[in-house]
Amino acid sequence: MDKDKCNLDLSCRKNKVGGQAVIEGVMMKNGQEVALAVRKGDGTIEIKKSTFTPLKAKHKWLNIPIIRGIFGFFESLVLSFKTLGSATDMLDLDDDGKKKDDKDKEKKKDGSSTSTILMMGVSLVLGLCLALFLFSALPTIVAELLVDVFDIEQDSSLYFPIMAVTEGVMKVAIFIGYLLLVSLMKDIRRTFEYHGAEHKSIACFEKGLELTPENAKKCTRYHPRCGTSFMFVMILLSIIIGLFIQIDGPLRIIVKIAILPLIMGIGYEFIMLAGKHDNKLTRALSAPGLWMQRITTKEPNEYQLAVAICAIKASMPELFPDFSPEEYFMNPEDDKKHLLYEDKKSEKKGTDKGAATDEANKNSDTPKDEKQRKAICFGKDAFKSTSAKISAGKRGKESKNISVTIKSYK
Repeated sequence: MDKDKCNLDLSCRKNKVGGQAVIEGVMMKNGQEVALAVRKGDGTIEIKKSTFTPLKAKHKWLNIPIIRGIFGFFESLVLSFKTLGSATDMLDLDDDGKKKDDKDKEKKKDGSSTSTILMMGVSLVLGLCLALFLFSALPTIVAELLVDVFDIEQDSSLYFPIMAVTEGVMKVAIFIGYLLLVSLMKDIRRTFEYHGAEHKSIACFEKGLELTPENAKKCTRYHPRCGTSFMFVMILLSIIIGLFIQIDGPLRIIVKIAILPLIMGIGYEFIMLAGKHDNKLTRALSAPGLWMQRITTKEPNEYQLAVAICAIKASMPELFPDFSPEEYFMNPEDDKKHLLYEDKKSEKKGTDKGAATDEANKNSDTPKDEKQRKAICFGKDAFKSTSAKISAGKRGKESKNISVTIKSYK
């Protein structure tokens, strides 16, 4: 895309860049360019750039509406897991979110990260299975129990509408409940702040404002193309489609799972449309998803906004050729919520304590050695003196004994 045109025409900025919040960082994707920016414990920002070629770039038929959304969803999941793994590696964190020790780092250098990749793959599969149960099987089971409790016959005109509405309420309740629960976790809340930084910086770019933390802070943290909105749109679509599924039991669950790709495709087309066009209709349809972002995004500070801006600039070298993350350096003391702040603080205390001990030993080495030397010498002299007295005593006793013996023989 022409640089000058993109600088002048704001319409070309819509849908140009998308992102993802990670632990202490933000990933931005511009076409096939991917840039991950992570704020390290020492206040610097590390950038990791890569390329991600979607299948639709290789196969034109995958650009067909609906179909592109289906493949795009699974590709985004793969990229998301890769990005999360890269972020933890850049922060030297283990699978439990704790700072790696030297042994763990050596193992990583030796190429033993295969187990981590395998664990991420297993987690992805288990997560999908859990999501299918919570959003497909469980709502149907509860809905069938409800119609049985109220003794609603299957041939009743209210039977399937009640089933669909009950399933929908269950899905929304599970989704909101899950978000509220995870938002109570310290690390997740911190990530939600970076999620807000991601949205604000993208909004700043799409408005054509200069990309600075001050300008980004003024922008909204709610964005129609957010993954939260996409998930909520999928839930609403499944409720609508559920009204037309006139079967119950296990077969209903199977059909609902089978039509999930269709719902993904429709949901993708909707959020892309909402991202390009800002009018009363798109705002009204996007409103429920934007409401959910009040949970999944939190107000970021200027240092988190700087990380998101670094990710955007790194993903668009054609627009920001002279960009350097060094200009966004932060004093670690200015952001005490950083995940590694306590670790750095402990390391600093240990270093300062060790340095103080070394200095004290250095200053007291000579007097201490002199005291020890005198004490040792004094101890030796005292030992010699005592030994001499004991020897003299022994000799005197022996002399006395000898004289006694002589007298006896006389």
